[in-house]
Amino acid sequence: MATAVEGPRQPQRLTAREQVAAARRIVVKIGSSSLTDADGHLDAASVAHVADQAARLVERGCEVVLVSSGAIAASLGPLGLPARPSDVPTQQAAAAVGQSLLAAAWSTSFGAHGLVTGQVLLAESDVIRSETYRNVRTALEALLAMGAVPVINENDTTATHEIRFGDNDRLAALVAQLLGADLLVLLTDVDALYTAPPSTPGAHRIPVVEDPAALEGVSVGSVGSSVGTGGMVTKLAAAQHATITGTATLLAAAGHFADVVAGADVGTFFPAHHGRRRSRLVWLRFATRGAGSLLIDEGAAAALTASRRSLLPVGVTGIEGTFPAGVPVDVRAPDGTVVARGLAAYGSEDLRSMVGRATGELRRERGDRYGRPVIHRDDMVLLPRP
Repeated sequence: MATAVEGPRQPQRLTAREQVAAARRIVVKIGSSSLTDADGHLDAASVAHVADQAARLVERGCEVVLVSSGAIAASLGPLGLPARPSDVPTQQAAAAVGQSLLAAAWSTSFGAHGLVTGQVLLAESDVIRSETYRNVRTALEALLAMGAVPVINENDTTATHEIRFGDNDRLAALVAQLLGADLLVLLTDVDALYTAPPSTPGAHRIPVVEDPAALEGVSVGSVGSSVGTGGMVTKLAAAQHATITGTATLLAAAGHFADVVAGADVGTFFPAHHGRRRSRLVWLRFATRGAGSLLIDEGAAAALTASRRSLLPVGVTGIEGTFPAGVPVDVRAPDGTVVARGLAAYGSEDLRSMVGRATGELRRERGDRYGRPVIHRDDMVLLPRP
């Protein structure tokens, strides 16, 4: 039996569409709208189609990881729900029912090709905290080494923030980064990125996006489907995230997956960038928002941006929002600009009592645990000021 790969895998950094056939580790993301029928219920034929094409990739010698939406959609029929629920408790209950149905559907469809699937439910914290980040990577590497197809979804049953603000496009980019994938395939209900909404006269497909400048003047919608949470904006953010960390990306319609597998000129191709780090924190640049905000003074802003220092309590002037320790938060300069995003070492309740105080004073009063920075520089990314 093969053994799991030790250490992080490096992506091939594919820079041309003609190189797609050389990809050996591929993350495929499929959205809810591409897995459901006209009534918003899970469509077994759509699941089977994706599994058929993914199996062809495996037969070609590729490792395939599937990031699948559709858990809540799969529960609508069995629970008698007319549409995707809007309140979080019902979403969580629906996800609990739908996850098992979705996992069974993928298991059956891949099983027809002699392939075994392994369900992996992840929360955002699983792929941002250093201790769990490595555990997730090790588990996925072990599944791939044994010839299984990991089927990943967000853990919507216990998630709250993720259901309201998260999306599986971002999760797919995180997984691609974590595994050093050569290619990320984003399957959706539109066949490519267009210069304008596809129904607009004169709109045409953009076959390749070399860099963000190529998107100037492109009108992109932001609303997902009635059964999903994403949209074109989240897919472009996922593509940017993946390419910066070395993974080429293809955006295409789910119905064109067979053409993608065959290397046809379909969808929109985003070439991988060279020379960028595969830091586990790169994703923070593309996060839509933090769980809360830390307001800082000009001195702290200069220390962070000019000297690349950690953020200390003495430089914090205020706290916005309620959040636990270890989650992403925005760091705002006095003018309100978000200058950095990082993982808070303390929860909001602790931080409110630490605002403006010296680290030494806090350590003497409360113990060594309070001698840490609010955000360590190794857990922070700087964002460009407009």
